[in-house]
Amino acid sequence: MLHALRNRNFRVFVMGQLVSLIGTWMQSVAQSWLVYRLTGSAVLLGTVGFASQIPIFLLSPLGGVVADRHERRRVLLITQSVMMVLATVLAVLTLAGHIQVWHVLVLASLLGIANGFDIPTRQSFVVELVPRQDLPNAIALNSSMFNGARVVGPAVAGVIVAAVGEGWCFAGNAVSYLAVLASLLSLRLPARERAAIRAGPFDEILEGFRFVAGTRPIRALLLLLGLVSMTGMPYAVLMPVMAQDVLHSGASGLGLLMGAAGTGALTGALALAWHNSLRGLGRWVGFGAVAFGISLILFSLSRTFWLSVALLLPVGFSVLLQMSSTNTLIQSMVPDRLRGRVMSVYAMTFMGMAPIGALLAGTAAGVLGTPATIAIGGAVSIVGGLVFLWRLPGLRPEARGLIGEQAGLGESRVVRE
Repeated sequence: MLHALRNRNFRVFVMGQLVSLIGTWMQSVAQSWLVYRLTGSAVLLGTVGFASQIPIFLLSPLGGVVADRHERRRVLLITQSVMMVLATVLAVLTLAGHIQVWHVLVLASLLGIANGFDIPTRQSFVVELVPRQDLPNAIALNSSMFNGARVVGPAVAGVIVAAVGEGWCFAGNAVSYLAVLASLLSLRLPARERAAIRAGPFDEILEGFRFVAGTRPIRALLLLLGLVSMTGMPYAVLMPVMAQDVLHSGASGLGLLMGAAGTGALTGALALAWHNSLRGLGRWVGFGAVAFGISLILFSLSRTFWLSVALLLPVGFSVLLQMSSTNTLIQSMVPDRLRGRVMSVYAMTFMGMAPIGALLAGTAAGVLGTPATIAIGGAVSIVGGLVFLWRLPGLRPEARGLIGEQAGLGESRVVRE
């Protein structure tokens, strides 16, 4: 289950990312609580979510070109440094008592711009840290790291916010970036051979989109991912409203709720790492979306705090299965020369559709109520998962051929395996 950690570079990268991501989750939870404390508005919660993620949707294609043209470690050093500066500014404003909602909106937008370059680069960087045969395990362990931080970060944030306020969470996040910067600087990477630049950035962006649009398995995976990200995932943006107004549990309760979803996701990531094969991942994608929708509907109906905590375990587990299986399958099908650009489309659908969903969910919550909005997102996820499962048999032959081509195997061997 842990064999990708035999690779020194991947091991060092994971350690630095784990520390940094704990800080990121601390900031995410504290920022949501801060906005809701200042405004009491679900609409503004959705607006801040929109501001932080819409730049990812707009800039990820350019970020993919940068990832394919330039040394990815250098790009990550720049983006992570920018994020550290933004977290520091947010901490200083909050601790000084000068923070206003427009400050949060501006800083969230700038963070989104940095993520527009960071996410496609980071997603495509993993393949440089492990041999190809270790890639599925590395992606699963990368998800485990992300969701391990998602367990610890919100729980720590809930305690810190309740004790001393949001500003210290932001300060902790700023310091945590030192770990990822140190890990990136200590990697021992072989020289990467980059393809010659034969076209302008716009033409290269179009090449990535054409590959995705013309490849039916990747297109189907990304359509389902975008649907779930837009309709189901905004439940996390509305979590402060659920914690405060529906479950009456306060900041510490918000940390436990987010931590429960992270615990479920961590369990899903470990199950994916244990699976250690591409076999059956298409079914996991479809069933994950269906189970996620069912769990969300049940969560929306709960009015008991600890029952809600328990229901968030399958929410996190199922959506992680869908999204990490999607990542693994796409990375196994895409050629290296297009990896950054295709993963930028992945980032657009995974992270970039979420802001549109956050804005819609915040508006809908103001009209329909938060529980009803979450339930509707769950229902749409169920429908999307069922449609994907119905189409899956027709997608398998092309997917097997692409996987065999990238692994240097004949299609018949991939089918047997």
